[in-house]
Amino acid sequence: MTVQIACLLGPTASGKTAAALALAAREPIEIISVDSALVYREMDIGTAKPSAAELASVPHHLIDIVDPADAYSAAEFHDDALRLVGEILARGRRPVLVGGTMLYYKALTTGLNDLPAADPELRARLDAEASRDGWPAMHARLAEVDPVTAARLPENDSQRIQRALEIYLLSGQQMSALLDAPRRRPKTEYRFMPIALEPSDRAVLHERIAHRFDMMLGNGLIEEVERLKARGDLDTSMPSMRCVGYRQVWEYLDGETDRATMRDKGVFATRQLCKRQLTWLRSIPERAIVDCCASDATDRVLALMASLG
Repeated sequence: MTVQIACLLGPTASGKTAAALALAAREPIEIISVDSALVYREMDIGTAKPSAAELASVPHHLIDIVDPADAYSAAEFHDDALRLVGEILARGRRPVLVGGTMLYYKALTTGLNDLPAADPELRARLDAEASRDGWPAMHARLAEVDPVTAARLPENDSQRIQRALEIYLLSGQQMSALLDAPRRRPKTEYRFMPIALEPSDRAVLHERIAHRFDMMLGNGLIEEVERLKARGDLDTSMPSMRCVGYRQVWEYLDGETDRATMRDKGVFATRQLCKRQLTWLRSIPERAIVDCCASDATDRVLALMASLG
């Protein structure tokens, strides 16, 4: 028998956490986070991690599971999420997936490509070359070996340029070709049912994003990044420090920008993340859409959740 699993998806600042907590007040659920930033310990403010009280009010999973010096892949999420769904159902509770990392959701529902795992030594070498030559030069290098991938990436998109070069150097194959290859379809008895919180007016979401980033700064985001920086084992090439907000504050602490510029760059980067998340969401035709700008958005989510049983 196929079991329906509710998935509450949406861009940053769309109200996913509030809706999930409202559902938790009604029925015994456990939340599986679908968020690549929330996996990291010591990163609470800039990731908008649920508060201690919120985490205590309902069981949460895949939050605070990885040190910022380490990586966590979509393949690991796929395996962990399927395991957790089974364990939660066995306890007689309802698993609900909540988050906005669409790569994780796609890995879970449509399968994984056979991409090589990250290689820290190779990444360090590529970062050193980029420090010497600049990311536009690395982008030009990528264009020589994988023009399809290079054509869709801005020349300063360091994270994706590095990953594409890493894949080519490790496998001898273009990332674009590997992504076009048939996926390993997940074998599961679950049917994941996406409910998407999307804005009818993107300007409203942009205002929320700016307000939330200002709140993060007021709540100690700069001090949080200072503590992470003081560890001495982190740098901006790592996935954790590439999370929106952290890289911009790190640059500010390094004296590369002033506070106002850091704030504006942080807001802009968050809006760009939101745009990418919405693009991913629109590629899921089976999703049920709730206007996150509506005053009764949470009630609408709860009604849809009830319809899924």
